[in-house]
Amino acid sequence: MADLKGIIRRPLITEKAQAMKAEANKVAFEVHPDATKIDIKSAIESAFNVTVLSVRTMGFRGKIKRVGRNIGQQSNWKKAVITLKEGDEIDVLGQGAQA
Repeated sequence: MADLKGIIRRPLITEKAQAMKAEANKVAFEVHPDATKIDIKSAIESAFNVTVLSVRTMGFRGKIKRVGRNIGQQSNWKKAVITLKEGDEIDVLGQGAQA
């Protein structure tokens, strides 16, 4: 993907993600489904000014939802778990990066 801004969609702020951040310096993001690990790494490094050691990705199928008589499907999405170099930090609540 050529556009690095469209790769990172949003940080995932869950109990499990916060525990990973505290224990192993890992941060979880929802990313574009077509993004590769190399794209994700370069987007994170340029956006937050940190050093990425590894990227793990998981693809999820959208769930089928029903509202009344109407049936639809949520979009497919991809999650990326980023391992940061020790000392680097990303504040996913909006404060930016600290190196």
